[in-house]
Order: sequence, then C-alpha cells, then structure tokens
Amino acid sequence: MDTSILKNTNIRWAIVIGLLFCAAMVLMEPVAFSQDAAGPAAEVAAAPATADVAPKEQTLLGWLYNSLGLEYLGIFLALSCALVALVIMNLISARRSSLCPPELIEGFEAHLDNKEYQNAYELSKTDESFLGNVLAAGLARLSSSYSHAIAAMQEVGAEENMKLDHRLSYLALIGTLSPMIGLFGTVHGMINSFYEIAAGGGTPDPNKLANGISTALLTTLLGLAVAIPAIAAYNLLKNHVQKLVLEVGIQSENLMSRFEKVGNKKS
Repeated sequence: MDTSILKNTNIRWAIVIGLLFCAAMVLMEPVAFSQDAAGPAAEVAAAPATADVAPKEQTLLGWLYNSLGLEYLGIFLALSCALVALVIMNLISARRSSLCPPELIEGFEAHLDNKEYQNAYELSKTDESFLGNVLAAGLARLSSSYSHAIAAMQEVGAEENMKLDHRLSYLALIGTLSPMIGLFGTVHGMINSFYEIAAGGGTPDPNKLANGISTALLTTLLGLAVAIPAIAAYNLLKNHVQKLVLEVGIQSENLMSRFEKVGNKKS
C-alpha cells in the first residue's frame, strides 16, 4: 500500500471526518417505539396492585443492539466508516486540479515558449501531480531520444494509474464483502430461530424466535445498505478517474510534441 497517502493532510482530515460522521449517525438519540405522555411512573401508580407490570419500552438503538449483537454492529460500523473515509479520500485525490492542474500546463508552456527548458523541468519535477510526474519523467529521458522520453512517460503514467486504481479497489472490496457478511448473518439468525423451535418442544419462546429472525433480516439489510453505495461510488469514481487519466495523457503528449523534431535530429 502506498504509505505516502497517509502523509497527506487532506486525506487525514477526510478519514477523521468520515469516522466522526459515522459515529454521530450511530450515537444519535433513538426514538422510542411508543411513549405515553404520563410516563412509565404514572402508569405504575395508576395500575391496580394485582395488575401485571407493563413491559419496559425498548428504544430503536436498543432493539438494533439486541438483534445484531456487538459483533455484527461493530463490523458494519467499521465498514461504514471505512466507506465514508475512502469516498472522501478518492474524491480529493481524483480532482482535476490534483491530477492535471491548469497552472502547471500554463507555466510549462510559458517556459517552452521562452526556451527555458531547465525551468520547465524544475517546474514539473517540483509538482507532485499526475501530469507533473509524467512530464518530469519525459524530460529526464529526453537527452537520450524522443522515443525514450515517451516510453518513460508511459511507464510513469501506468504507475500513477495503478495507484489510483489501487485506492479505488478498496471501495469494490467493501461492496463485495458487505453482502457476504449480511448473508452470513442471515444464515446465523435463521439457525438460531430453528434451534429455538427444536429446543422449545413445539412451543418456542416468541421473543427468542423473533430475535433470530431480526438478526437474519437486519444483517441482510445492513449488508446491502453498505454494498449499494460502495459499488455505485466505485463505478462513478472509476469512470471519472479514467477520464482524467486520458486527459493527462493527451496533455502530456501535446506538451512533449515540441521536442519531437529535436529528438529526431539527435537520433
């Protein structure tokens, strides 16, 4: 994995924002399924002494926790946080200003027009964008021949493209794993429900039976809820990145085409 990704300040902030967003969504105060205006204390005081005590009301978060359990809740929370952080990270790294900055193109063309080739090389070398790395690699090999410069540009371009695809691949991984984990939870919940039927002697506890079914349905729902945006984000960002990579290739070839005649004379 490219360790330089974590050194980028924007990417670190993206990860922090993603974690805080997902934590806020989970820790929000849940709404009770039903609540009387008088409150539970008034109900107990008004009820006869011989009446059964009303069951304790359960919040939505409490029901989710009891149905999913700590293991499934932790897994889907981690996948959700990772998904949000990866989407933000890829959105930051896949901007046109990051891959193919217009100011680099204008400055590079200005140096070429003034025949300031060394300044053009320094400008591209100090620029950390996709286009800057490609141009720097081409100018570094231009002394050999123009064909060697183009080969070096293609090699660096393929390497940079692989880095972008590598970052996007984690979105596809989450989109693949989430429904599989949901399916695992579905089978787990159904097994628990059938076990209650078998162990209950024909009269299973409805609450325990409902817990197993709730686990089966909720894990499936959460698996799809994480997988659908992950797959959608992966495909949309991949198409956007491919478009920008093509633009970088066209721009770099247009800028380096000025050296073609020089390279042919040297060869």
